[in-house]
Amino acid sequence: MEPLKIGNLCAAVPIVQGGMGVGISLSGLASAVADQGGVGVISCAGLGLLYRREHPDYFKASILGLKEELHKAREKTSGIIGVNIMVALTNFADMVRTAIAEKAHVIFSGAGLPLELPSFLKKDSTTRLVPIVSSARAARVICEKWKNAYDYLPDAIVVEGPKAGGHLGYKENQLNDENFSLEKVLPEVVAQADAFGKASDKKIPVIAAGGIYTGEDMYRMMSLGASGVQLGTRFVTTEECDADLRFKQAYLDAQAEDIEIIKSPVGMPGRAIFSKFIQKVKEGQKQPKTCMCKCIKTCDISKSPYCIIAALYNAFKGNMDNGYAFAGANAFRATKIVSVKETFRSLLDEFNRAINK
Repeated sequence: MEPLKIGNLCAAVPIVQGGMGVGISLSGLASAVADQGGVGVISCAGLGLLYRREHPDYFKASILGLKEELHKAREKTSGIIGVNIMVALTNFADMVRTAIAEKAHVIFSGAGLPLELPSFLKKDSTTRLVPIVSSARAARVICEKWKNAYDYLPDAIVVEGPKAGGHLGYKENQLNDENFSLEKVLPEVVAQADAFGKASDKKIPVIAAGGIYTGEDMYRMMSLGASGVQLGTRFVTTEECDADLRFKQAYLDAQAEDIEIIKSPVGMPGRAIFSKFIQKVKEGQKQPKTCMCKCIKTCDISKSPYCIIAALYNAFKGNMDNGYAFAGANAFRATKIVSVKETFRSLLDEFNRAINK
């Protein structure tokens, strides 16, 4: 197993912890993953709610929250800490500027094409930029735009398949189509990354994501050309995950049939664990009266069946009757809560067994 190199950064273990909001991956989980040699990732989504005591304005509270989470993470580890910033966030620019000014090691950005991301870099910026895509076409469009407009290429690319948790960059009818599977899309993205990298004498590693749960999955993805993998779901059921215990329990209680595709107010399909809240939405019982903070660019309160940031925040706090847990396709496989250290040990043991088969 080779280390994962993202620009001048080197993760001894090629594992990136997926950014999970609202509040699921903050400094606690991110620092624990980084301390094991992986890349820990803080999610920006909803930080303004988590830090509203710091400032009544959602957007200012979000900035303060990101600064604080990065500070907390650095106090706990000297490892690599990244920030996940969705393009769909209304305060996308604020979060990017803050992450760069605070010298976050990496920005991971998806839920839209981060076409202007390099424009935020200064001459002395050290933050590495990693877009998240769901197709080779998206990877090509980003590489072309960044190269032509900014003379910059991604420091790595995350390709997320349709088995991921949360919002998915696919149409609902593509989710079970083999032509859009991670196994199909990954080599195509690797080919694009290699072509652009060779033309500019730069190595662009590709990180596979979406439905990866075991070390055997890691080995399979690396056999297809991935330089590393991103896992979110498996890290939820760790002691260090920042979510409430009742959120984690939803994973432990879930059966395969409980994990379903929902329609999100964001305008994208999402994968979540069935809950009473989701049932109420299906029955038409949930309707927001006001917009809490206009957190997502694409959300229209007049048409939304519910406020997504409120639902995700409630779940983060353990109020599962008024929210739900996003989860990957393999969430039902979780059986107990263990430490991040134990999770890494299991993943590496599984990986080594896969090699020796």
